[in-house]
Amino acid sequence: MSALPKRFERFLREYPEIAVAYETLGDSIHRDGALSDKERQLVKLALAAGAGMEGAVHAQVRKALKLKITKKEIRHVALLAIPTIGFPKSMAVMSWMDDILDKKKGK
Repeated sequence: MSALPKRFERFLREYPEIAVAYETLGDSIHRDGALSDKERQLVKLALAAGAGMEGAVHAQVRKALKLKITKKEIRHVALLAIPTIGFPKSMAVMSWMDDILDKKKGK
Protein backbone atom coordinates (compact mmCIF):
# COMPACT_ATOMS: atom_id res chain seq x y z
CA MET A 1 0.00 0.00 0.00
CA SER A 2 1.09 3.54 -0.58
CA ALA A 3 2.07 6.00 2.11
CA LEU A 4 -0.20 8.73 3.38
CA PRO A 5 -0.74 11.67 1.03
CA LYS A 6 2.03 14.23 1.43
CA ARG A 7 -0.44 16.98 2.33
CA PHE A 8 -1.90 14.88 5.12
CA GLU A 9 1.57 14.06 6.45
CA ARG A 10 2.35 17.78 6.50
CA PHE A 11 -0.93 18.46 8.32
CA LEU A 12 0.05 15.87 10.96
CA ARG A 13 3.44 17.56 11.46
CA GLU A 14 2.13 21.13 11.51
CA TYR A 15 -1.02 20.56 13.56
CA PRO A 16 -0.45 17.50 15.77
CA GLU A 17 -2.99 18.54 18.42
CA ILE A 18 -5.74 19.02 15.82
CA ALA A 19 -4.77 15.74 14.16
CA VAL A 20 -5.18 13.90 17.47
CA ALA A 21 -8.57 15.55 18.05
CA TYR A 22 -9.66 14.56 14.54
CA GLU A 23 -8.61 10.94 15.09
CA THR A 24 -10.26 10.87 18.52
CA LEU A 25 -13.52 12.15 17.04
CA GLY A 26 -13.46 9.47 14.34
CA ASP A 27 -12.72 6.75 16.89
CA SER A 28 -15.57 7.94 19.14
CA ILE A 29 -18.05 7.95 16.26
CA HIS A 30 -17.05 4.43 15.25
CA ARG A 31 -17.35 3.07 18.81
CA ASP A 32 -20.74 4.70 19.43
CA GLY A 33 -22.48 3.46 16.29
CA ALA A 34 -24.72 0.47 15.67
CA LEU A 35 -23.06 -0.60 12.41
CA SER A 36 -20.44 -3.31 12.07
CA ASP A 37 -16.91 -2.47 10.91
CA LYS A 38 -17.75 -3.75 7.43
CA GLU A 39 -21.00 -1.79 7.23
CA ARG A 40 -19.31 1.40 8.43
CA GLN A 41 -16.54 1.02 5.87
CA LEU A 42 -18.97 0.51 2.99
CA VAL A 43 -20.99 3.55 4.12
CA LYS A 44 -17.84 5.68 4.29
CA LEU A 45 -16.86 4.49 0.81
CA ALA A 46 -20.33 5.40 -0.48
CA LEU A 47 -20.13 8.85 1.12
CA ALA A 48 -16.75 9.51 -0.49
CA ALA A 49 -18.12 8.31 -3.83
CA GLY A 50 -21.27 10.44 -3.59
CA ALA A 51 -19.22 13.50 -2.68
CA GLY A 52 -17.03 12.93 -5.75
CA MET A 53 -13.84 12.86 -3.71
CA GLU A 54 -11.26 10.79 -5.61
CA GLY A 55 -8.63 10.80 -2.87
CA ALA A 56 -11.19 9.81 -0.26
CA VAL A 57 -12.44 6.96 -2.47
CA HIS A 58 -8.84 5.74 -2.79
CA ALA A 59 -8.38 5.89 0.98
CA GLN A 60 -11.69 4.17 1.73
CA VAL A 61 -10.95 1.37 -0.76
CA ARG A 62 -7.58 0.78 0.92
CA LYS A 63 -9.30 0.64 4.32
CA ALA A 64 -11.98 -1.69 2.95
CA LEU A 65 -9.33 -4.09 1.67
CA LYS A 66 -7.67 -4.11 5.10
CA LEU A 67 -11.03 -5.22 6.52
CA LYS A 68 -11.12 -8.08 3.97
CA ILE A 69 -14.02 -6.55 2.06
CA THR A 70 -13.98 -8.13 -1.38
CA LYS A 71 -13.43 -6.36 -4.67
CA LYS A 72 -16.93 -7.42 -5.72
CA GLU A 73 -18.45 -5.83 -2.59
CA ILE A 74 -16.43 -2.65 -3.09
CA ARG A 75 -17.43 -2.34 -6.74
CA HIS A 76 -21.07 -2.95 -5.79
CA VAL A 77 -21.00 0.44 -4.06
CA ALA A 78 -20.30 2.11 -7.43
CA LEU A 79 -23.06 0.10 -9.08
CA LEU A 80 -25.54 1.07 -6.36
CA ALA A 81 -24.67 4.71 -6.98
CA ILE A 82 -25.81 4.65 -10.63
CA PRO A 83 -29.49 5.58 -10.01
CA THR A 84 -28.54 8.16 -7.36
CA ILE A 85 -25.53 10.06 -8.75
CA GLY A 86 -25.82 9.00 -12.39
CA PHE A 87 -23.99 6.66 -14.71
CA PRO A 88 -21.05 8.93 -15.67
CA LYS A 89 -20.25 9.83 -12.04
CA SER A 90 -20.57 6.20 -10.99
CA MET A 91 -18.14 5.16 -13.71
CA ALA A 92 -15.70 7.80 -12.47
CA VAL A 93 -16.05 6.33 -8.98
CA MET A 94 -15.45 2.84 -10.34
CA SER A 95 -12.30 4.04 -12.10
CA TRP A 96 -11.05 5.53 -8.81
CA MET A 97 -11.78 2.23 -7.08
CA ASP A 98 -9.92 0.38 -9.82
CA ASP A 99 -6.88 2.61 -9.27
CA ILE A 100 -6.47 0.69 -6.01
CA LEU A 101 -8.19 -2.61 -6.75
CA ASP A 102 -6.23 -3.32 -9.93
CA LYS A 103 -3.04 -3.18 -7.86
CA LYS A 104 -4.32 -5.95 -5.58
CA LYS A 105 -4.51 -9.62 -6.51
CA GLY A 106 -7.30 -11.99 -5.57
CA LYS A 107 -10.79 -11.43 -4.26
